[in-house]
Amino acid sequence: MVSGGPYGIEDILGGAGFAWAIVILLVLPVLWSLPTTLMIGELASAIPAEGGFYVWVHRALGPFWGYQESWLSLAASIFDMALYPSIFVLYLGKFSPALTSGPKAYLWSLAVVLLCSLWNLRGAPAVGEGSVWLFALLLSPYVVFVALGFAKALLVHPAIEWTTPGAGANAFAAPAFSTAILVAMWNYMGWDNASTVAQEVENPQRNYPRAMIVAAILTAVTYILPLAAMALAGLSSASFSTGDWADAARQIGGSGFIGAALALAVVAGGCINGAGMFNALAMSYTRLPMAMAQDSMLPAVFALRNRRGVPWVSVLFCSLAWALALKLPFERLISIDLILYGSSLLLEFAALVVLRIREPALPRPFRAGNFLFACLLGVGPAALIVYALFASRDEKLGLPHTALANVSALTFASVIALLGPLFYALTAAPLRRFRKARIPVPESLSSDL
Repeated sequence: MVSGGPYGIEDILGGAGFAWAIVILLVLPVLWSLPTTLMIGELASAIPAEGGFYVWVHRALGPFWGYQESWLSLAASIFDMALYPSIFVLYLGKFSPALTSGPKAYLWSLAVVLLCSLWNLRGAPAVGEGSVWLFALLLSPYVVFVALGFAKALLVHPAIEWTTPGAGANAFAAPAFSTAILVAMWNYMGWDNASTVAQEVENPQRNYPRAMIVAAILTAVTYILPLAAMALAGLSSASFSTGDWADAARQIGGSGFIGAALALAVVAGGCINGAGMFNALAMSYTRLPMAMAQDSMLPAVFALRNRRGVPWVSVLFCSLAWALALKLPFERLISIDLILYGSSLLLEFAALVVLRIREPALPRPFRAGNFLFACLLGVGPAALIVYALFASRDEKLGLPHTALANVSALTFASVIALLGPLFYALTAAPLRRFRKARIPVPESLSSDL
């Protein structure tokens, strides 16, 4: 849910060069990932409920903020989930451009959505086990890639280009450098997504904290080692962008059979990355409407499950929404995704602190430090979210032939976020009042409630 290997980090390298890309990928886990994993480790072990982060915020801050948490997360998913079928199509086209020419590209994206929807209907264990195998499969070419890069450094001693040519002293101020940081934040986000399937996980009190910490380390390693191998092999970072891993594999493997085979394996891994990330994240997001329906914030039909315990109506509804968004060029709008996701993440840090105050006796198998430490955990992520807001202030949506062409990403994301309170007032609040009016509270329970 967080990472599908090094696919997606290409623009970090293209914007910052090898040296700064590696620094960014080493620093961000400390400021961005580690605080998030500690927060989630405590909340997921204390409240391993289906719906995860929505349940935490609802319990700590009330139904209004719980609704906003889900609204922000589901809105962000529209931008996020449109990206992964695009990655699948991008790498599929490297096998043969004819496969994805014209309307075929959209049909392949639609096929990814359909396949993952059917896979999700088989249940969380099927998705989880499949994700492990897919992750191992897509990483296998990079084992060879890294080995060849380090071998070339030892045997050939090529000239190493640590910085981007022409970057100069103003590299920090360059838009490409800001893009590199935003893309790195995007590649390191999503730790809370696994919390929504908590009741479908064995022994979550023990497994969640361990999974968070191990996955954070594994993610950083899978990002940094291929970049280091590229640098040591003497490859250039200039103009390196999404989809260029195949070209890098061909260069590092040589002009013969090894280079061609490695490039082909990397292309296959890119297809697996697009489908696998979509599949795992679909499992997470589809639990949110179900949990909201159980809290009378959405119609009860969203809580219906099949015999494997999967909220099938929610799966079909979310899949339809993502399919309708596939033609939108949201892959360029990572900053919108970050703004919406970042806002929901801050609510989770607030829930951590509020629950420490309101429910000090709540059993916490894993505790993220003392109260002061818990309060300070959100400082690093909050600072990075503010940076994302600042960096996106002048970024335009660029949707051709629409009124949104010159609207900034920050304005657009802010409008979407502000629709949450409006929809709560128009839908969730009346629905909750209606349900309460139909189910009177027994007198024996009224005092307790």
